[in-house]
Amino acid sequence: MTDWNPNRWRALPIILIAPFMSLFDVFVVNVAAPSISTDLHASAAMLELIVAGYSFTYAAGLVTGGRLGDRIGRRQLFLVGMAVFTLASAWCGIAPTGTWLVAGRLIQGAGAAGMVPQVLALITVSFPPEERPRAFSLFGVTIGVGSVAGQVLGGVLLNFNLFGLGWRPIFLVNVPIGIAAIIGARKFLGESRSAHPEKLDPVGLATLTAGLGLILVPLVLGRDEGWPLWTFAALAGGAVAIALFIAWEARLARAGGNPIVPPAILRSREVMAGLGANLGFFIFFGSFLLAFTIFLQDGQHRSPLDAGLTFAPLGVAFALSSLAARRLVAVYGPRVLTIGVAFSFVAILGLTLLIGANGADVPAPELIPLLTAVGIGNGLALPSLVAAVLATAPPDSSGAISGVLTTTQQFSSALGVAAIGAVFFSRSATSGPAAGLHAAMILDLVALAVAGVATLFLPHKPAGATIVPVPAPAAAVGSPAGTAVPQPATAPGRAVRSGA
Repeated sequence: MTDWNPNRWRALPIILIAPFMSLFDVFVVNVAAPSISTDLHASAAMLELIVAGYSFTYAAGLVTGGRLGDRIGRRQLFLVGMAVFTLASAWCGIAPTGTWLVAGRLIQGAGAAGMVPQVLALITVSFPPEERPRAFSLFGVTIGVGSVAGQVLGGVLLNFNLFGLGWRPIFLVNVPIGIAAIIGARKFLGESRSAHPEKLDPVGLATLTAGLGLILVPLVLGRDEGWPLWTFAALAGGAVAIALFIAWEARLARAGGNPIVPPAILRSREVMAGLGANLGFFIFFGSFLLAFTIFLQDGQHRSPLDAGLTFAPLGVAFALSSLAARRLVAVYGPRVLTIGVAFSFVAILGLTLLIGANGADVPAPELIPLLTAVGIGNGLALPSLVAAVLATAPPDSSGAISGVLTTTQQFSSALGVAAIGAVFFSRSATSGPAAGLHAAMILDLVALAVAGVATLFLPHKPAGATIVPVPAPAAAVGSPAGTAVPQPATAPGRAVRSGA
């Protein structure tokens, strides 16, 4: 007889705090970016690092975080990740300079990489098959609420200026929530481990992190520094490190190890199409949020609360359309993703033309319908960008594929902030935020076009298959993207030892 955790429904809201907090901290920083810049005298490059640094370390540790949880205990790593995230939030909240805030954001991302990948496994081992759909649906609700809360509550916190602290409460609010989550997890969350955990890949992790870091940092700092020799040397070093990473992963796979990116799955047309779709969409998503929020505050001189409320229709539309998307994908397959990307493309095109014609003088009534359309398109596409690939993946490779795709999402978001953000700030410095946003959205259209073409090569999933929404092993909550995996009608249960 399977011993399911008797406290599982009490434990569920506790573990859902992890994806909520990690997602909240992506959206809320975008709203607070102008205030942070003013208070800390942070340069545009520093602002990009504050936004992208979190996604960078989050992405770098996703796969390793999942494997560590399988090996040393998911409850234990959830607690460690939550503690690190909470302490880093306190650090961010008292940061005296932009450099200190960047460091805190990097640590925050590492904490998220520890706690968030445990959510999928903990739900799976804690709930019997007949209860999992409800638990997974609540995760989907958490994603929608988190995306709205980050924009709206961030604006509210900034507007109230609690205790005269300005932007700092957006981080400090995580401290009591994190402490409550740790206490609740110790009381109600059962421990579980994998019977056959995958080995860690420290060499792969180090070379991948170094390679992508060497690429992202010069993209962020190069413009402000005048593109000195070290920026080009770093870019070349990043390319070398990525090449070494690929060679090491191939060698590890031949030796029977567990590489972060198994070379075999990259030979799949479906996986490569999924990589292209995720790459393009998240480059757009990360850069658009930052650029548009700064445009609203610096270009249209809106308050943080007004800017946050302007984004509210986008968040609501995303939440509603993402719920519909899960059913639509189950019937119509990946073409729903193509429609979603196309919807976002048309909406961004409309915004690009509107800003190009009117500059910063665009009234809110003209912005809201197009932002709502962006939310609808994102909701149709984002929740299933990984699911469309997993729907036809062999069961023994679904975990590896999911890890690769969701890691791509976070790195792509950081890349969008670094590369397109640099164009936005450069153009804004010479011609104003409206011109900067216009230039950024033109590049966003290119990224969306890449994503849209890539979705055409995704596999056609048989109609009628059941898709249950769940977070990926390393769910992309630096973005509002969860994922989904096919679930059999009667999945085999796994025991979990309940109790603290």
